[in-house]
Amino acid sequence: MDSSLTAGLTAPAVQGEIEPLDALAQLLSGSGLNYQQSGNTLVISQPSGSALELGATSINGSGLGATTEGTGSYTSGSTATATKLPLTLRETPQSVSVFTRQRMDDQNLTQLLDVVKQTPGLSINQGGNAGSDSSGIYSRGFMVENYQVDGLQRLDSNYKSVAQSNDMALYDRVEIIRGATGLTNGVGTPGATLNMIRKRPTPHFQASVKQDIGRWDYSRTEADVAGPLNADGTLRGRLVGAYQENESNIDRFNERKKIFYGIIEADLTPDTLLTVGMDSQSHDADDHARSGRPLFNSDGSLARWSRSDSAAATWAYSKRHFTTGFTTLEHALNERWKAKLTVNRDRYEYDEVLGYAAGGNANPATGAGVNLWAGRWAAKPVQTSADINVAGNFDLWGLEHDAVFGYTRQHTEYRTNGYPLWYFTGWSSAIPDIYEWDGSSPAEPVMPATSRIDYEENQSASYASTRLRATDDLSFVLGVRVSNWENTIETDRYSSADTNVQRQETGVTTPFAGVVYDLDQHWSLYASYTSIFKPQNSMTVTGTYLDPLEGNGFEVGSKAAFFDDRLNLGLALYEIKQDNLAVRDGALFAPDGTAAYRAESGTKTRGVELEISGELAPAWQAMASFSRNIVQDANGNKLNTNVPQNTVKLFTTYTLHSVGNGLTLGGGVNWQSEIYSVKQGPRSVRFTQGDYALVDVMARYPLTKQLSVTANLNNLLDEKYYTSTSGSSYYGTPRNATLGVRLAF
Repeated sequence: MDSSLTAGLTAPAVQGEIEPLDALAQLLSGSGLNYQQSGNTLVISQPSGSALELGATSINGSGLGATTEGTGSYTSGSTATATKLPLTLRETPQSVSVFTRQRMDDQNLTQLLDVVKQTPGLSINQGGNAGSDSSGIYSRGFMVENYQVDGLQRLDSNYKSVAQSNDMALYDRVEIIRGATGLTNGVGTPGATLNMIRKRPTPHFQASVKQDIGRWDYSRTEADVAGPLNADGTLRGRLVGAYQENESNIDRFNERKKIFYGIIEADLTPDTLLTVGMDSQSHDADDHARSGRPLFNSDGSLARWSRSDSAAATWAYSKRHFTTGFTTLEHALNERWKAKLTVNRDRYEYDEVLGYAAGGNANPATGAGVNLWAGRWAAKPVQTSADINVAGNFDLWGLEHDAVFGYTRQHTEYRTNGYPLWYFTGWSSAIPDIYEWDGSSPAEPVMPATSRIDYEENQSASYASTRLRATDDLSFVLGVRVSNWENTIETDRYSSADTNVQRQETGVTTPFAGVVYDLDQHWSLYASYTSIFKPQNSMTVTGTYLDPLEGNGFEVGSKAAFFDDRLNLGLALYEIKQDNLAVRDGALFAPDGTAAYRAESGTKTRGVELEISGELAPAWQAMASFSRNIVQDANGNKLNTNVPQNTVKLFTTYTLHSVGNGLTLGGGVNWQSEIYSVKQGPRSVRFTQGDYALVDVMARYPLTKQLSVTANLNNLLDEKYYTSTSGSSYYGTPRNATLGVRLAF
């Protein structure tokens, strides 16, 4: 600190046994000073008069900021994913979870799917290996298709599961908004939005190297260095890299991952911040499968596979490579308003050769009767995105209000070959004996390109949202988004007629309305309404496309915040109504030979969610939740029965400062209710996976101030369960452990 900052100031007395950061917050109370934490260093400073906060701020004298790195917390001080306004969790009239850097480090959660499995209200119906398109993420009864990075939407470009391959090494946190998010996305389903927020440069030097090893030859190395690049700190940078190799509990399956991330921040003027960066991720897997083996034998009995039995052919693989360049320019227009321009250029490359033993049913005596599904898909989508907005606050009626106005646009295109799927002339898919199968036969079929596909998708929108305070305790959050969407798919088929499909939706309005009432300094009540829409690919018997799927969400609840927002609680009751749901129209077909559908309205989802996250007491962090969700069609019949209705998720850590240098112990449990699917196997029976619980534990001990060791033990009780109930499935991952060593500078 600069001693001149405290000249003439007197700090209030601090007495008793208090955590260091809490004591410092008391000392700085009323002084106008704040502090930043960077590793083991605390920097006391005076905030700039500008409304623009340059650089990353983890903690200040009034509590947590948006950045979670270095806070040790399981919650965040603010989020803008739901409304584009920087609100605290309590001020946001919608269900919000923030998965922090500390939580990811404690459980060694390195992949997006790892985070999803631990997130309140989210479930995975995992048919195949990680990253497979058959591993759907669900929230409130709907598949999650909305992904953002730093608040900028990523279009799925006809392959929504690509986003699941994101590695967590380059992210500070993941913000999850459950329910419809039409205000910030426009196009999508009313399930949830996952917003991954990148790490930022730090005002002071910090660096770390981490090495993890674990079961099934798991090895992962991470390096992270950040800090100022010039003497006065107006130029800051950060580099993050990771490399991972691992086998699996599934025979033959192996993965290789490479991650690189670089970012530079430059204070062009005291009021102008320029950010430039890029990241690159690659995820390659051999012996990759979209599902496990069939659940039933040919005589209708339940198949008994080993937990390690693979459904993948030896020639099947998945290759996913992503590269992103981005730049952001922020300028403080005055003390209360700032403008922000963000431009991204994303290039995805995926190539997957499919071969998996999920067809047919095995003869228990001979092992015959199972066959391979085979095929290929590949593309190199390029997405260009831009967002410009102006945000700030203003005075009206003697109170302060907030507002943001903006325009966003995404353009995606790719040119790729189309390949045949499932059936090939002169190729037999039969496996002679599944019990002796090593994945090598039948050999890979010849899969020449049969078409050329030109794909183009555009989305643009104008949006605005505001928080209006009627009184100090009552506020209204209002917003609207007007979207335009168009999609063109030209298919040049080599042996049949070409097709050119063009669709568009213009001037689609998605409103948002919320109200928050503060009961006292800790508790508040809220209610909200929001909507979303999604164009559909299903056609009617006459060949016309169904109208866009529309979802409307209603939510009421209560939230609370304690200890300067370091502990957050939330209770939500919700109902989602969905119209124009595509339902199979008997045995009829559309003119192009695909199945015909009709639009059905009245589908409902109802549920309740309860969540607590953050600091229960000094040195004690926790995140716990209960979710109940019921999905029904217009006639009251249950839908999505392969997703659990009820889930309980809990993880907590406590640091014993009295033990040596400080021992951190943690543990948790994930429980879910039964899931089932009907008409499975030769006898069309109901297959049920009963309820089960997975227990995980961890421990961390700092050998020195710079060197620490962390151990994680997952599925402690070695629970055996199926990951899916839809005809074929793998077993869940057995008991496993990882050991990590981290050196910080």
